[in-house]
Amino acid sequence: MATLDNPSHDAPLAGEAGPVDAPIDDGVRRRDVINIAALSFAGIGGVAAIAPMVYQMAPSADVLALASVEVDISKILPGQAIKTSWRKQPVFVRNLTPKEIAEANAVDVSSLRDPQTLAERTKPGHANWLITLGVCTHLGCIPLGTGEGENKGPFGGYFCPCHGSAYDTAARIRKGPAPKNLLVPDYSFSSPTVVKIG
Repeated sequence: MATLDNPSHDAPLAGEAGPVDAPIDDGVRRRDVINIAALSFAGIGGVAAIAPMVYQMAPSADVLALASVEVDISKILPGQAIKTSWRKQPVFVRNLTPKEIAEANAVDVSSLRDPQTLAERTKPGHANWLITLGVCTHLGCIPLGTGEGENKGPFGGYFCPCHGSAYDTAARIRKGPAPKNLLVPDYSFSSPTVVKIG
């Protein structure tokens, strides 16, 4: 007597397609659509959760206002300097005399601790305008030399009273513990009488 195998109830009968593995002509199964929808909602939820944190870390309006500052230089006579502020740091703006420019250019650059020419520290066509951060590169003190009668040091530029660093007329370090010249910030001339710092 021949025995018949008991067909599984899950197996499709001859001529029928299985419910799960049934091929669909467009190549997308129902579970694929559900997976795509779930991932899309998760992605949108992630962006919605992160967006407020990113917005919170953005700089405030008062910080953005300090990103740049314009300085009127029309009243600064040759040989004079002013102290202004940019990003809560002092900035020195100095109108060099022809004598100060000549002294700076006469220095052997290879003898300097931080070798830079005056031309590298000023803008072309504006060699008389020296703009630097007013922060000593040793420990961050504010050097003297911008005010009337202040000690400009032995090289006629700036003198840091904290530890004796002396800078020349191009604000280059010449003596003392400071390792670098006074830093030159990013600046441009908006007009012949206005400098935009930052």
